[in-house]
Amino acid sequence: MIKTAVKRLPVENGVSGWEAISERSFPVRRLDANLTADWLIIGAGFAGLSAARRLLELRPHDKIVIVEASEVGKGTSGRNSGFMIDVPHNLSSSEYSSGGLDSTRLEMQQNRCAIAFAKQAAEEYGMSRETFDPAGKINAAATARGLKLNRSFAESLRSAGEKHVFLDAAEMRDITGSDYYLGGIYTPGAVLIQPADYIRGFAKGLSRRVNIFERSPITCLERENGEWTATSPRGKVTAPKVLLGVNGHIDDFGHYRGRLMHIFAYASMTAPFPADEFGRKASGRERWALLPADAMGATVRKITSGGQSRIAIRTKYTYDTTVDLTDRRIAKMAKAHRASLEVRFPALEGIPFEHSWAGRLCLSLNHVPAFGEIEEGLYSACCENGLGTVKSTLAGMMAAELATGNTSRHLEQYMDHPEPCRLPPEPFAWLGINTVIRLQELRAGREG
Repeated sequence: MIKTAVKRLPVENGVSGWEAISERSFPVRRLDANLTADWLIIGAGFAGLSAARRLLELRPHDKIVIVEASEVGKGTSGRNSGFMIDVPHNLSSSEYSSGGLDSTRLEMQQNRCAIAFAKQAAEEYGMSRETFDPAGKINAAATARGLKLNRSFAESLRSAGEKHVFLDAAEMRDITGSDYYLGGIYTPGAVLIQPADYIRGFAKGLSRRVNIFERSPITCLERENGEWTATSPRGKVTAPKVLLGVNGHIDDFGHYRGRLMHIFAYASMTAPFPADEFGRKASGRERWALLPADAMGATVRKITSGGQSRIAIRTKYTYDTTVDLTDRRIAKMAKAHRASLEVRFPALEGIPFEHSWAGRLCLSLNHVPAFGEIEEGLYSACCENGLGTVKSTLAGMMAAELATGNTSRHLEQYMDHPEPCRLPPEPFAWLGINTVIRLQELRAGREG
Protein backbone atom coordinates (compact mmCIF):
# COMPACT_ATOMS: atom_id res chain seq x y z
CA MET A 1 0.00 0.00 0.00
CA ILE A 2 1.19 3.52 -0.85
CA LYS A 3 -0.28 6.52 0.92
CA THR A 4 0.69 10.17 0.65
CA ALA A 5 -0.89 13.01 2.62
CA VAL A 6 -0.82 16.26 0.66
CA LYS A 7 -0.42 18.90 3.33
CA ARG A 8 0.40 21.96 1.25
CA LEU A 9 -2.08 23.26 -1.33
CA PRO A 10 -1.74 25.89 -4.08
CA VAL A 11 -2.13 29.55 -3.14
CA GLU A 12 -3.24 32.43 -5.37
CA ASN A 13 -0.97 35.41 -4.74
CA GLY A 14 -2.80 38.50 -5.93
CA VAL A 15 -5.48 38.55 -8.61
CA SER A 16 -4.20 37.86 -12.11
CA GLY A 17 -5.24 40.56 -14.54
CA TRP A 18 -5.85 37.92 -17.20
CA GLU A 19 -8.27 36.07 -14.93
CA ALA A 20 -9.94 39.29 -13.79
CA ILE A 21 -10.82 40.38 -17.34
CA SER A 22 -11.82 36.88 -18.44
CA GLU A 23 -15.49 35.96 -18.54
CA ARG A 24 -16.35 32.47 -17.42
CA SER A 25 -19.23 30.86 -19.33
CA PHE A 26 -19.74 27.51 -17.58
CA PRO A 27 -20.55 26.62 -13.96
CA VAL A 28 -18.13 25.44 -11.29
CA ARG A 29 -18.68 21.82 -10.22
CA ARG A 30 -17.23 20.51 -6.97
CA LEU A 31 -16.42 16.89 -6.26
CA ASP A 32 -19.09 15.93 -3.73
CA ALA A 33 -19.38 12.16 -4.18
CA ASN A 34 -17.26 9.01 -4.43
CA LEU A 35 -16.58 8.19 -8.09
CA THR A 36 -14.71 5.64 -10.15
CA ALA A 37 -13.02 6.34 -13.47
CA ASP A 38 -10.61 4.85 -15.96
CA TRP A 39 -8.37 7.89 -15.64
CA LEU A 40 -7.87 10.53 -12.97
CA ILE A 41 -6.01 13.72 -13.82
CA ILE A 42 -4.99 16.00 -10.97
CA GLY A 43 -4.58 19.61 -12.09
CA ALA A 44 -6.62 21.49 -14.71
CA GLY A 45 -3.84 23.57 -16.22
CA PHE A 46 -2.00 23.22 -19.52
CA ALA A 47 -0.64 19.75 -18.68
CA GLY A 48 -3.82 18.29 -17.21
CA LEU A 49 -6.19 19.56 -19.88
CA SER A 50 -3.83 18.54 -22.68
CA ALA A 51 -3.47 15.08 -21.16
CA ALA A 52 -7.25 14.73 -21.08
CA ARG A 53 -7.63 15.78 -24.72
CA ARG A 54 -4.90 13.35 -25.82
CA LEU A 55 -6.55 10.55 -23.81
CA LEU A 56 -9.82 11.26 -25.61
CA GLU A 57 -7.98 10.78 -28.90
CA LEU A 58 -6.36 7.54 -27.76
CA ARG A 59 -9.13 6.08 -25.58
CA PRO A 60 -12.36 7.78 -26.70
CA HIS A 61 -14.65 5.50 -24.70
CA ASP A 62 -12.81 5.70 -21.37
CA LYS A 63 -14.15 7.66 -18.41
CA ILE A 64 -11.89 10.60 -17.51
CA VAL A 65 -12.10 12.74 -14.38
CA ILE A 66 -10.11 15.93 -13.76
CA VAL A 67 -9.85 17.49 -10.30
CA GLU A 68 -8.56 21.02 -9.70
CA ALA A 69 -7.65 22.51 -6.32
CA SER A 70 -8.73 26.02 -7.28
CA GLU A 71 -10.83 27.17 -10.23
CA VAL A 72 -9.89 26.80 -13.87
CA GLY A 73 -7.85 29.83 -14.94
CA LYS A 74 -7.15 31.16 -11.44
CA GLY A 75 -4.01 29.17 -10.80
CA THR A 76 -0.61 29.33 -12.44
CA SER A 77 -2.00 28.59 -15.90
CA GLY A 78 -3.89 31.91 -15.84
CA ARG A 79 -0.94 33.91 -14.47
CA ASN A 80 1.67 33.73 -17.22
CA SER A 81 2.32 36.29 -19.96
CA GLY A 82 0.52 34.30 -22.65
CA PHE A 83 3.34 33.39 -25.04
CA MET A 84 3.30 29.99 -26.74
CA ILE A 85 6.85 30.08 -28.11
CA ASP A 86 8.22 27.76 -30.77
CA VAL A 87 11.86 28.83 -30.75
CA PRO A 88 14.26 28.12 -27.82
CA HIS A 89 13.38 29.86 -24.58
CA ASN A 90 15.69 29.01 -21.69
CA LEU A 91 14.87 31.13 -18.64
CA SER A 92 17.82 29.84 -16.61
CA SER A 93 20.25 31.58 -18.98
CA SER A 94 20.44 35.16 -20.21
CA GLU A 95 20.60 33.70 -23.74
CA TYR A 96 17.47 31.88 -24.90
CA SER A 97 19.32 29.43 -27.12
CA SER A 98 22.46 28.18 -25.43
CA GLY A 99 22.58 24.60 -26.79
CA GLY A 100 23.89 23.06 -29.98
CA LEU A 101 22.16 22.99 -33.33
CA ASP A 102 20.68 19.52 -32.85
CA SER A 103 19.18 20.37 -29.46
CA THR A 104 17.85 23.68 -30.83
CA ARG A 105 16.09 21.91 -33.69
CA LEU A 106 14.68 19.23 -31.39
CA GLU A 107 13.32 21.84 -28.97
CA MET A 108 11.63 23.73 -31.80
CA GLN A 109 10.18 20.50 -33.17
CA GLN A 110 8.70 19.64 -29.77
CA ASN A 111 7.40 23.15 -29.17
CA ARG A 112 5.69 23.19 -32.55
CA CYS A 113 4.10 19.82 -31.88
CA ALA A 114 2.54 21.31 -28.73
CA ILE A 115 1.45 24.49 -30.52
CA ALA A 116 -0.19 22.47 -33.30
CA PHE A 117 -2.06 20.46 -30.67
CA ALA A 118 -3.18 23.67 -28.96
CA LYS A 119 -4.26 25.16 -32.31
CA GLN A 120 -6.49 22.16 -33.01
CA ALA A 121 -8.09 22.55 -29.59
CA ALA A 122 -8.57 26.30 -30.10
CA GLU A 123 -10.29 25.70 -33.44
CA GLU A 124 -12.49 22.86 -32.18
CA TYR A 125 -13.52 24.78 -29.05
CA GLY A 126 -14.26 28.00 -30.91
CA MET A 127 -11.65 30.27 -29.35
CA SER A 128 -11.50 33.82 -30.72
CA ARG A 129 -8.47 35.56 -32.21
CA GLU A 130 -8.17 37.57 -28.99
CA THR A 131 -7.78 34.29 -27.09
CA PHE A 132 -5.50 32.47 -29.54
CA ASP A 133 -3.55 34.68 -31.92
CA PRO A 134 -0.72 33.27 -34.10
CA ALA A 135 0.86 36.71 -34.40
CA GLY A 136 4.51 35.93 -33.57
CA LYS A 137 6.59 37.80 -31.01
CA ILE A 138 9.44 40.28 -30.76
CA ASN A 139 12.62 40.01 -28.71
CA ALA A 140 13.13 43.66 -27.78
CA ALA A 141 16.52 45.15 -26.93
CA ALA A 142 16.93 48.31 -24.87
CA THR A 143 20.73 48.19 -24.49
CA ALA A 144 23.84 47.51 -26.55
CA ARG A 145 24.17 44.22 -24.70
CA GLY A 146 20.58 43.40 -25.61
CA LEU A 147 21.34 44.03 -29.28
CA LYS A 148 24.33 41.69 -28.98
CA LEU A 149 22.17 38.99 -27.39
CA ASN A 150 19.65 39.39 -30.22
CA ARG A 151 22.40 38.97 -32.81
CA SER A 152 23.57 35.82 -31.05
CA PHE A 153 20.02 34.49 -30.94
CA ALA A 154 19.53 35.33 -34.61
CA GLU A 155 22.69 33.40 -35.47
CA SER A 156 21.32 30.27 -33.78
CA LEU A 157 18.06 30.74 -35.72
CA ARG A 158 19.93 31.26 -38.98
CA SER A 159 21.95 28.09 -38.40
CA ALA A 160 18.71 26.18 -37.88
CA GLY A 161 17.19 27.69 -41.03
CA GLU A 162 14.56 29.65 -39.09
CA LYS A 163 12.83 32.79 -40.32
CA HIS A 164 13.49 35.99 -38.38
CA VAL A 165 13.41 39.71 -39.11
CA PHE A 166 15.52 42.43 -37.50
CA LEU A 167 13.74 45.62 -36.45
CA ASP A 168 15.54 48.93 -35.91
CA ALA A 169 14.73 51.61 -33.35
CA ALA A 170 12.34 53.43 -35.68
CA GLU A 171 10.40 50.26 -36.40
CA MET A 172 10.20 49.47 -32.68
CA ARG A 173 8.91 53.01 -32.07
CA ASP A 174 6.25 52.55 -34.73
CA ILE A 175 5.07 49.32 -33.10
CA THR A 176 5.21 50.35 -29.43
CA GLY A 177 5.06 54.15 -29.53
CA SER A 178 8.17 54.13 -27.32
CA ASP A 179 11.68 55.50 -27.85
CA TYR A 180 13.00 53.05 -25.25
CA TYR A 181 13.98 50.20 -27.54
CA LEU A 182 17.07 50.19 -29.74
CA GLY A 183 15.96 47.27 -31.85
CA GLY A 184 14.24 43.92 -31.95
CA ILE A 185 14.05 40.58 -33.69
CA TYR A 186 10.70 39.23 -34.85
CA THR A 187 9.99 35.51 -35.11
CA PRO A 188 6.66 34.49 -36.68
CA GLY A 189 5.94 31.12 -35.09
CA ALA A 190 4.80 32.15 -31.60
CA VAL A 191 1.13 32.24 -30.60
CA LEU A 192 -0.19 34.88 -28.21
CA ILE A 193 -2.94 33.72 -25.89
CA GLN A 194 -5.13 35.29 -23.27
CA PRO A 195 -4.10 32.57 -20.82
CA ALA A 196 -7.17 32.58 -18.55
CA ASP A 197 -9.55 32.63 -21.53
CA TYR A 198 -7.58 29.88 -23.26
CA ILE A 199 -7.62 27.57 -20.23
CA ARG A 200 -11.30 28.24 -19.58
CA GLY A 201 -12.19 27.72 -23.24
CA PHE A 202 -10.21 24.46 -23.26
CA ALA A 203 -11.91 23.23 -20.09
CA LYS A 204 -15.36 24.16 -21.38
CA GLY A 205 -14.71 22.25 -24.60
CA LEU A 206 -13.50 19.18 -22.71
CA SER A 207 -16.42 19.27 -20.27
CA ARG A 208 -18.71 17.83 -22.95
CA ARG A 209 -16.89 14.51 -22.56
CA VAL A 210 -14.83 14.81 -19.37
CA ASN A 211 -15.94 15.39 -15.77
CA ILE A 212 -14.07 18.42 -14.38
CA PHE A 213 -14.33 19.19 -10.69
CA GLU A 214 -13.00 22.45 -9.24
CA ARG A 215 -12.45 23.73 -5.71
CA SER A 216 -11.64 20.11 -4.94
CA PRO A 217 -8.05 19.93 -3.63
CA ILE A 218 -6.58 16.46 -3.23
CA THR A 219 -5.45 15.96 0.36
CA CYS A 220 -4.52 12.27 0.17
CA LEU A 221 -3.42 9.97 -2.64
CA GLU A 222 -3.13 6.25 -1.94
CA ARG A 223 -2.79 2.99 -3.86
CA GLU A 224 -4.20 -0.32 -2.74
CA ASN A 225 -5.02 -3.50 -4.68
CA GLY A 226 -3.98 -1.93 -7.99
CA GLU A 227 -6.24 1.10 -7.64
CA TRP A 228 -5.42 4.71 -6.81
CA THR A 229 -7.80 6.73 -4.64
CA ALA A 230 -7.60 10.51 -4.44
CA THR A 231 -9.39 12.08 -1.49
CA SER A 232 -10.84 15.59 -1.51
CA PRO A 233 -12.75 17.25 1.37
CA ARG A 234 -16.16 16.23 -0.02
CA GLY A 235 -15.49 13.20 -2.18
CA LYS A 236 -13.10 10.65 -3.65
CA VAL A 237 -12.07 9.39 -7.08
CA THR A 238 -10.75 5.88 -7.62
CA ALA A 239 -8.95 4.95 -10.85
CA PRO A 240 -6.26 2.48 -11.94
CA LYS A 241 -4.14 5.25 -13.47
CA VAL A 242 -3.46 8.82 -12.33
CA LEU A 243 -1.75 11.65 -14.20
CA LEU A 244 -0.29 14.50 -12.15
CA GLY A 245 -0.31 17.85 -13.95
CA VAL A 246 0.51 19.90 -10.87
CA ASN A 247 3.87 21.38 -11.93
CA GLY A 248 5.93 22.41 -8.89
CA HIS A 249 3.42 20.92 -6.47
CA ILE A 250 4.65 17.47 -7.50
CA ASP A 251 6.99 17.57 -4.50
CA ASP A 252 3.98 18.08 -2.21
CA PHE A 253 2.83 14.70 -3.51
CA GLY A 254 6.12 13.23 -2.27
CA HIS A 255 8.10 13.14 -5.52
CA TYR A 256 11.20 14.97 -6.80
CA ARG A 257 11.77 16.55 -3.40
CA GLY A 258 14.97 18.56 -3.26
CA ARG A 259 15.23 18.64 -7.05
CA LEU A 260 12.92 21.46 -8.17
CA MET A 261 13.30 25.23 -7.96
CA HIS A 262 10.13 27.16 -7.20
CA ILE A 263 10.49 30.61 -8.74
CA PHE A 264 7.91 33.37 -8.40
CA ALA A 265 7.50 35.69 -11.38
CA TYR A 266 5.70 38.98 -10.77
CA ALA A 267 3.38 40.89 -13.08
CA SER A 268 1.03 43.86 -13.21
CA MET A 269 -1.68 44.99 -15.61
CA THR A 270 -2.86 48.55 -16.13
CA ALA A 271 -6.38 49.81 -15.90
CA PRO A 272 -7.95 50.24 -19.36
CA PHE A 273 -7.16 53.38 -21.33
CA PRO A 274 -8.72 54.65 -24.57
CA ALA A 275 -7.41 53.03 -27.73
CA ASP A 276 -7.90 56.31 -29.61
CA GLU A 277 -5.34 58.95 -30.53
CA PHE A 278 -4.08 59.07 -26.94
CA GLY A 279 -3.57 55.32 -26.82
CA ARG A 280 -1.77 55.27 -30.16
CA LYS A 281 0.55 58.13 -29.23
CA ALA A 282 1.25 56.71 -25.79
CA SER A 283 1.76 53.06 -26.71
CA GLY A 284 1.69 52.48 -30.45
CA ARG A 285 -0.32 49.84 -32.25
CA GLU A 286 -3.35 48.10 -30.79
CA ARG A 287 -1.57 44.83 -30.05
CA TRP A 288 2.03 43.82 -29.67
CA ALA A 289 4.08 41.43 -27.55
CA LEU A 290 7.68 41.86 -26.42
CA LEU A 291 10.05 39.46 -24.76
CA PRO A 292 13.26 40.96 -23.37
CA ALA A 293 16.48 40.29 -25.27
CA ASP A 294 17.90 39.29 -21.89
CA ALA A 295 15.70 36.58 -20.36
CA MET A 296 15.80 38.33 -16.97
CA GLY A 297 14.36 41.56 -18.38
CA ALA A 298 10.77 42.75 -18.71
CA THR A 299 8.11 40.97 -20.76
CA VAL A 300 5.55 43.51 -22.02
CA ARG A 301 2.25 43.01 -23.85
CA LYS A 302 -0.39 45.42 -25.10
CA ILE A 303 -3.92 44.18 -25.70
CA THR A 304 -6.94 46.04 -27.05
CA SER A 305 -10.60 45.09 -27.00
CA GLY A 306 -13.79 47.12 -27.29
CA GLY A 307 -11.94 50.39 -27.81
CA GLN A 308 -9.94 49.99 -24.59
CA SER A 309 -6.27 49.04 -24.24
CA ARG A 310 -4.21 47.61 -21.38
CA ILE A 311 -0.55 46.88 -20.88
CA ALA A 312 0.72 43.91 -18.90
CA ILE A 313 4.32 43.86 -17.69
CA ARG A 314 6.20 41.03 -16.04
CA THR A 315 9.59 41.43 -14.43
CA LYS A 316 11.36 40.47 -11.18
CA TYR A 317 11.80 36.96 -9.84
CA THR A 318 12.37 35.34 -6.44
CA TYR A 319 13.14 31.81 -5.28
CA ASP A 320 10.97 30.82 -2.33
CA THR A 321 10.39 27.70 -0.27
CA THR A 322 6.83 28.77 0.64
CA VAL A 323 3.81 28.97 -1.65
CA ASP A 324 2.21 32.11 -0.22
CA LEU A 325 3.53 35.66 -0.43
CA THR A 326 2.77 38.77 1.60
CA ASP A 327 0.82 41.72 0.26
CA ARG A 328 3.91 43.76 1.01
CA ARG A 329 5.98 41.65 -1.41
CA ILE A 330 3.39 42.05 -4.19
CA ALA A 331 3.25 45.82 -3.57
CA LYS A 332 7.05 46.06 -3.69
CA MET A 333 7.17 44.31 -7.04
CA ALA A 334 4.31 46.45 -8.37
CA LYS A 335 6.40 49.51 -7.54
CA ALA A 336 9.23 48.11 -9.67
CA HIS A 337 6.73 47.42 -12.45
CA ARG A 338 5.57 51.02 -12.24
CA ALA A 339 9.09 52.27 -12.82
CA SER A 340 9.60 49.89 -15.74
CA LEU A 341 6.31 50.93 -17.34
CA GLU A 342 6.80 54.69 -17.01
CA VAL A 343 10.35 54.73 -18.33
CA ARG A 344 9.03 53.01 -21.45
CA PHE A 345 5.71 54.83 -21.74
CA PRO A 346 5.91 58.16 -19.89
CA ALA A 347 2.51 59.26 -21.24
CA LEU A 348 0.89 56.44 -19.21
CA GLU A 349 2.07 57.91 -15.91
CA GLY A 350 -1.51 58.65 -14.87
CA ILE A 351 -2.84 55.18 -15.75
CA PRO A 352 -2.79 53.03 -12.57
CA PHE A 353 -2.21 49.34 -12.28
CA GLU A 354 -5.50 47.57 -11.75
CA HIS A 355 -4.00 44.18 -10.88
CA SER A 356 -0.66 42.90 -9.57
CA TRP A 357 0.10 39.26 -8.94
CA ALA A 358 2.67 36.49 -8.78
CA GLY A 359 2.82 33.16 -10.58
CA ARG A 360 4.91 30.18 -9.53
CA LEU A 361 7.32 28.68 -12.06
CA CYS A 362 9.08 25.34 -11.67
CA LEU A 363 12.63 24.86 -12.95
CA SER A 364 15.29 22.19 -12.61
CA LEU A 365 19.02 22.91 -12.47
CA ASN A 366 19.68 20.82 -15.57
CA HIS A 367 16.62 22.20 -17.41
CA VAL A 368 14.78 18.87 -17.73
CA PRO A 369 11.17 17.98 -16.89
CA ALA A 370 9.92 15.90 -13.97
CA PHE A 371 8.30 13.34 -16.22
CA GLY A 372 7.50 9.66 -16.31
CA GLU A 373 5.89 6.80 -14.41
CA ILE A 374 6.90 7.53 -10.82
CA GLU A 375 4.89 4.76 -9.18
CA GLU A 376 2.95 1.94 -10.79
CA GLY A 377 0.01 3.60 -12.55
CA LEU A 378 1.08 7.10 -11.41
CA TYR A 379 2.51 9.50 -14.01
CA SER A 380 4.13 12.91 -13.67
CA ALA A 381 3.87 15.67 -16.29
CA CYS A 382 5.54 18.41 -14.28
CA CYS A 383 8.37 21.00 -14.19
CA GLU A 384 7.89 23.19 -17.26
CA ASN A 385 11.18 25.10 -16.89
CA GLY A 386 9.65 28.51 -17.43
CA LEU A 387 7.58 27.96 -20.58
CA GLY A 388 4.51 26.29 -19.18
CA THR A 389 2.14 27.15 -22.01
CA VAL A 390 4.08 24.95 -24.44
CA LYS A 391 6.19 22.64 -22.28
CA SER A 392 3.27 21.66 -20.04
CA THR A 393 1.05 21.13 -23.09
CA LEU A 394 3.65 18.75 -24.49
CA ALA A 395 4.17 17.03 -21.12
CA GLY A 396 0.44 16.36 -20.82
CA MET A 397 0.31 14.92 -24.33
CA MET A 398 3.35 12.72 -23.71
CA ALA A 399 2.07 11.51 -20.32
CA ALA A 400 -1.16 10.35 -21.98
CA GLU A 401 0.80 8.47 -24.63
CA LEU A 402 3.11 6.87 -22.06
CA ALA A 403 0.26 5.84 -19.77
CA THR A 404 -1.74 4.24 -22.61
CA GLY A 405 1.26 2.31 -23.91
CA ASN A 406 1.41 4.19 -27.18
CA THR A 407 4.75 4.92 -28.75
CA SER A 408 5.75 7.82 -30.95
CA ARG A 409 8.90 9.54 -32.11
CA HIS A 410 8.00 12.56 -29.99
CA LEU A 411 7.60 10.41 -26.85
CA GLU A 412 10.92 8.60 -27.42
CA GLN A 413 12.72 11.92 -27.86
CA TYR A 414 10.91 13.54 -24.93
CA MET A 415 11.87 10.73 -22.54
CA ASP A 416 15.53 10.89 -23.54
CA HIS A 417 16.71 12.98 -20.59
CA PRO A 418 18.08 12.44 -17.06
CA GLU A 419 16.21 13.14 -13.83
CA PRO A 420 16.24 16.67 -12.42
CA CYS A 421 19.47 17.30 -10.50
CA ARG A 422 19.48 17.61 -6.75
CA LEU A 423 19.56 21.14 -5.34
CA PRO A 424 21.93 22.15 -2.55
CA PRO A 425 20.37 21.80 0.92
CA GLU A 426 18.59 24.76 2.46
CA PRO A 427 19.40 27.50 3.29
CA PHE A 428 22.23 27.27 0.77
CA ALA A 429 19.84 26.78 -2.15
CA TRP A 430 17.80 29.86 -1.13
CA LEU A 431 20.94 31.99 -0.75
CA GLY A 432 22.59 30.75 -3.92
CA ILE A 433 19.60 30.86 -6.26
CA ASN A 434 18.40 34.28 -5.11
CA THR A 435 21.95 35.64 -5.41
CA VAL A 436 22.15 34.40 -9.00
CA ILE A 437 18.74 35.93 -9.76
CA ARG A 438 19.78 39.30 -8.33
CA LEU A 439 23.06 39.30 -10.28
CA GLN A 440 21.27 38.38 -13.51
CA GLU A 441 18.70 41.15 -12.96
CA LEU A 442 21.49 43.66 -12.35
CA ARG A 443 23.25 42.53 -15.52
CA ALA A 444 19.99 42.87 -17.46
CA GLY A 445 19.89 46.56 -16.48
CA ARG A 446 17.54 48.59 -18.70
CA GLU A 447 16.17 45.39 -20.21
CA GLY A 448 14.27 44.97 -16.91
